Amino acid sequence: MLKQRVITALVLLAILLPALFYPSVVPFAVVVLLLMAASAWEWARLNGYGMGPSVAAGIVCVALCALAWQSGWLLQPLTGLWLVGGVLWVLGSAAMLYAGVSGWPRVPVLLRLLGGLLVLWLAWLAAVQARMVGINFLLSALALVWVADIAAYFAGRAFGLRFTKNRLAPSISPGKSWEGVWGGGVGVLVLALVWVVADAAWQAPVASLFTRLASHGGWWLLPAMLFMTAMSVVGDLVESLVKRAAGAKDSSALLPGHGGVLDRVDALLPTLPLAMMFYSLVHTNS
Repeated sequence: MLKQRVITALVLLAILLPALFYPSVVPFAVVVLLLMAASAWEWARLNGYGMGPSVAAGIVCVALCALAWQSGWLLQPLTGLWLVGGVLWVLGSAAMLYAGVSGWPRVPVLLRLLGGLLVLWLAWLAAVQARMVGINFLLSALALVWVADIAAYFAGRAFGLRFTKNRLAPSISPGKSWEGVWGGGVGVLVLALVWVVADAAWQAPVASLFTRLASHGGWWLLPAMLFMTAMSVVGDLVESLVKRAAGAKDSSALLPGHGGVLDRVDALLPTLPLAMMFYSLVHTNS
C-alpha cells in the first residue's frame, strides 16, 4: 500500500508541477479540468448513478468549465460569484452536516448531482484564477489546506479528547477531534506568519494570500485563516458524509493507494473559492 501511495504521488507530481510552473496557464487549467471531470464521475457514482450517466456528468463538468473559459470568465474579477459561492458553501454544508448521513439520501438525486457539478465548476474557476494571480498566491492557498490537515492529524493524535469529551463528528468521521481542528488552526496561523515574513524578506513579485490579507491593516488575516481552516474541515466532512451515505470507503479507486480524486481534493473545494473571495475583496478595497 505504501509503495502504491508513493508511486501514485510521484506520478501526480510529475504531471502537476510542470503544468503549474509552465509560463502559460493553459496546461494547469487543462490538468485541473481533468481532475474535476474525474471528480464529477466519482460524485455521480457516489450518488447512485451508473457508469453511463456518471461519464456524462464528467463530460458536462468539462463543458461547463470550457464554456466559462471561452466566455472570458477567467479574466473577470467575479467578486459576486465568490461571495455567493462562499455563502452557499456555508449554508449548504451546515444543512448537510445538521441532517447527517441519514438526511443525504432524502435530497433529490438530481439536485445532489447538480450541486456537485456546481461545486466542482466553482473550484476549477477558483484554481485557475488563483494560478493567474500568481504561483505564490496559489501555492499559499494550497499550503493552507495541506498544513491544516497535517497539523490536525498530529494534534489529534497527541491531544485528541484530552480537553473535550466528544468527537467532532462521530457519525461522519469518527477519527476527527476538536483538538485536531484547533491544532490545524494553529498550524495555519504559524504558516501564514512565516509566509508573510518570507514574502517580505525575498521581495516576492507576487504576494501570497497571507501577505495580501496582512497588508490591509492585518485584521483580515486572523479571521480569514481561521474561517478557511474551518471550511477545509467542512469540505472533508461533507465528502465523508456522502461516502458514508453511499456505503463507500473511497470515492473511487482511480488513484492507487490514495482512493479517488475527490478524496484528495475535498478540502480544497470550499477553500479555493474562498481564497478568491478574499482576494477579490482585498483587491477591490486597495
